[in-house]
Amino acid sequence: MSIIDVNGITKVYRQYKRFPGLVGSLRSLVTRQYTEEVAVRDITFSIKEGEAVGYLGPNGAGKSTMIKMMTGILVPTSGELRVLGLTPHEARQHNSQHIGVVFGQRSQLWWDLPVRDSFDLHKYIYKLSDSTYQKNLNYYSNLLALSSFIEKPVRQLSLGQRMRVEIAMALLHDPKILFLDEPTIGLDVIAKEQIREFLRMINREKKVSIVLTTHDMKDIEEICHRMIVVNKGNMVYDGSVEQLRTTLGDQRQVIIYFREEPKVIEIPGIKLIKDEGLRKTYLFEKSDRTVFDCVNQIASEHLIEDVSIESADIDTVIRKLYRKLDEENRTNEL
Repeated sequence: MSIIDVNGITKVYRQYKRFPGLVGSLRSLVTRQYTEEVAVRDITFSIKEGEAVGYLGPNGAGKSTMIKMMTGILVPTSGELRVLGLTPHEARQHNSQHIGVVFGQRSQLWWDLPVRDSFDLHKYIYKLSDSTYQKNLNYYSNLLALSSFIEKPVRQLSLGQRMRVEIAMALLHDPKILFLDEPTIGLDVIAKEQIREFLRMINREKKVSIVLTTHDMKDIEEICHRMIVVNKGNMVYDGSVEQLRTTLGDQRQVIIYFREEPKVIEIPGIKLIKDEGLRKTYLFEKSDRTVFDCVNQIASEHLIEDVSIESADIDTVIRKLYRKLDEENRTNEL
């Protein structure tokens, strides 16, 4: 069953044009001219209960606009949008009882108060019973290891601790959908892995639907089975991560461990992307020659200790997609 239905949604921002100078100011009072910018253009998709979906796109692609429409903050210009069977901006108060929202660069915590006070306020706002509140608080405190700093003021927490608190608070009222905007931004490797593991677990065990926007492709690869890619307001891809990798992943990453520093390798279709001394990573484009042929040629000219061949990682695939979209945009503008 679909928990989110988006059908032909378009969002147009209208900006009134200002004229320079005193005469221009007077003209602005009697003449209203404006420019229009399409942030989201005729997008259609649905998300099922328990699905984890990554919503991706370059800066300015319309990701945040769509999230704000799905949470009821913005009103679509046209199209039909249903979240939990209701129109979000018309039933915002009702829908807020069943969704959780985490914005990585905005906090819903009280800066000078202890973490527990922010949780208590959340209980009051969502009218949670004492038993439900205490059960969920204990559950998420244990899973996210909050007990060591739950009595500390929010301003004394590290970024990783604060993000764990934000996620716990967004889940205290048992939402059916969790919207996440850049949840791992600025976190170290360990903190990112803790957040990812937790999100995988609540999606798997509690069947919480997740809609995730991020520029960290590792988040998508480890949390989401499906991703939607948008560009300049248009949807350009909707499918699995593996399907996109198969479609665009006509590259291989080869890590070669040399016994001694090699000379510059000049073979068509091979590009050095990481140089770590005797450990070098090359990107191989598909061509008439196989990866093994190229590696054999390198081995015939240099002393090699070991070789590792991998599919291109999701970052490489997404970069390739963005470059392809950028080239198409430039061609269309000519």
